[in-house]
Amino acid sequence: MVNELTELQDAAVLRLGGISLTLGGLLTAAIIIAVAGALSWAATRAIRRLRYKATRSTQALYLLEKMTGYGILIAGLFMALSAAGLNLSSLAVFAGAIGIGLGLGLQGVVKEFVSGLFLIFDRMVSVGDYVELDDARGAIVEIGPRATRIRTNDNINIIVPNSSLIEGKVTNWTLKGDTRRIHVPFSVAYGADRAEVRDVVLKAARAIPFTLPETEARKCQVWLVGFGESGLDFELLVWPTQDAVKRPAAMHAAYTWAIAEALDEAGIEIPFPQTDLRIRSVFGREGDDALEILGRAPKGRSRKSAPSEATPKAAAQGSNDAVEDLLRPSSDPVEKERLSGEDR
Repeated sequence: MVNELTELQDAAVLRLGGISLTLGGLLTAAIIIAVAGALSWAATRAIRRLRYKATRSTQALYLLEKMTGYGILIAGLFMALSAAGLNLSSLAVFAGAIGIGLGLGLQGVVKEFVSGLFLIFDRMVSVGDYVELDDARGAIVEIGPRATRIRTNDNINIIVPNSSLIEGKVTNWTLKGDTRRIHVPFSVAYGADRAEVRDVVLKAARAIPFTLPETEARKCQVWLVGFGESGLDFELLVWPTQDAVKRPAAMHAAYTWAIAEALDEAGIEIPFPQTDLRIRSVFGREGDDALEILGRAPKGRSRKSAPSEATPKAAAQGSNDAVEDLLRPSSDPVEKERLSGEDR
């Protein structure tokens, strides 16, 4: 019985060139691959749990997780090939067949795998970053061997080929853990006090908990950007936290709500669509005479005093955040070097 089992294990199942593959060797190779797969799964799962609990060095842990999983699988594959009876030093015999297979059927798979390695090591796009593609926007939750999984704020998972993140245009909103400035548009009716609008909106924006504390380079500002058909068009410029940046729709809605409440409390009117009709003449009369015929005699107009010429220029610019933003020294290191060179 033992001899029969031994003969069965040593029986050649497949002959490839000068190499004979036995049943025992194939069974041993299958066991090694199964053990390697289980070890890879257990190791990556343990590192993933550690990464979810960690608050720092999450990118390094993700890299360790992927390299550990790939390393165990590759080592197990070579051990399985050796146990099956293949001479690893003579794998050049199969190079032609493997090359044809890669060229015909696995070219796309190899391309995506290599792209995934580039993404992991390059770190211009990392797990946890909030990115925007042509047709997708969300947080990167996984960079796999073939594709990257992006999850939107509506809990929709989008699978993007790794090569698309390398070859295509990608906007990274939180590159290396940084935040960004956002613009929140709003309008008020003509005749509103612009300085009051600015102060009211800034107070409301600063009261929101996810607004970052202001620094010299990052300030909350209100810009007058245009004259609309029914009112003055403004923009609130604010620096929110990184967590808020990853939820742009909710963040924009929160600031818009705060602006609306602040304007209502201050009694500042929000414009409504309207059309003004101007009558040039009535029965041959124009201007105030025409208004008298219609029973709408003009009331006395109070003329506002012109601004004093002695008002300092800095005080006039103090309420205009756009001017302040333009006059602020550049934070670009290249521009700073150029300016310092001009001073010399």
